[in-house]
Amino acid sequence: MYQLLRRFLFLFDPEWVHYFSMNALRLFSRLGMVPKARLTGPGLQKNKLGLSFSNPVGLGAGFDKNARYLNELTALGFGFVEVGTVTPLAQAGNDKPRLFRLPQDKALINRMGFNNDGAAAIAERLRQWRQRPAAQQGGLIIGGNIGKNKVTPNEEAWLDYEKCFTALHPYVDYFVVNVSSPNTPGLRELQEKEALRKILTHLQQLNQQLDKPRPILLKIAPDLTNEQLEDVASLAVEIQLDGLVASNTTINRVGLVTPGTDLEAIGAGGLSGMPLRNRATEVVAYLHQKTGGQMPIIASGGIFSAADAKEKLAAGADLIQVWTGFIYQGPAIVRQICKGLAQ
Repeated sequence: MYQLLRRFLFLFDPEWVHYFSMNALRLFSRLGMVPKARLTGPGLQKNKLGLSFSNPVGLGAGFDKNARYLNELTALGFGFVEVGTVTPLAQAGNDKPRLFRLPQDKALINRMGFNNDGAAAIAERLRQWRQRPAAQQGGLIIGGNIGKNKVTPNEEAWLDYEKCFTALHPYVDYFVVNVSSPNTPGLRELQEKEALRKILTHLQQLNQQLDKPRPILLKIAPDLTNEQLEDVASLAVEIQLDGLVASNTTINRVGLVTPGTDLEAIGAGGLSGMPLRNRATEVVAYLHQKTGGQMPIIASGGIFSAADAKEKLAAGADLIQVWTGFIYQGPAIVRQICKGLAQ
């Protein structure tokens, strides 16, 4: 059924379809046409990061940037959802078009540019969500993915991360520091060891001063060399970071089926989806090894099925996130992966 619907939806602009589909899902939910899926059980529950996840299947950042669709995503059965990337001030992001499909590769290219409503507005939505009865929240774990505004120079980036952390802290269950998007100029330079150290240690100091510290994770790019990954792993262990997310989108275009002329017409952006699967698994395995298996890892990249999820878990991941797989496989992807993992 969804494959037929997807053919129709893929005739239209990807970003427009994204919001059209989520608003349609909201309408159907309110009409009682979307049965709520509570996907959990002994084979699915995960206790990681000091949190209890009903199942290990999450939705990566960038899908529900502004925390507008938490009710609908809960109904689909996600164990956790990452909102954002959130910046201190609202920003429009990059010029449109900025989201592109590569159907032959089961992939997407995006250069969204951290478009979001800003930390204050998103924090208010999350506050309202937290006021709902626990039964309506469905045990959903919420992560806050935070970044810097485009106009903020890198030497002041740590202040942007502080502002987002402070605004969202009462309403999210964990944080992910995003320094790995390729769509904000200069952002990936913050993945260098000393730049990372300044941002992460500052957030940890703030965190420890609060009554309820939140786990802080770092999201990294798949394009780092092994030497750079080793720097990340050693720093994470040294400063006792709570976890890692591997990985963000890639700027690599090697091995794609999509014609080069089409890729040139699309231009710059981060590639996600099936072409990222193997590299993301390699990064998870490498980080798992270098951290001695002692640091929780959330795996993201090329997860379309239960087999893909099992591959990431076998490589050392504790939890997994879908994004592009959700677009290509449809809303039943959570149920399908959970069913496969439970078996």
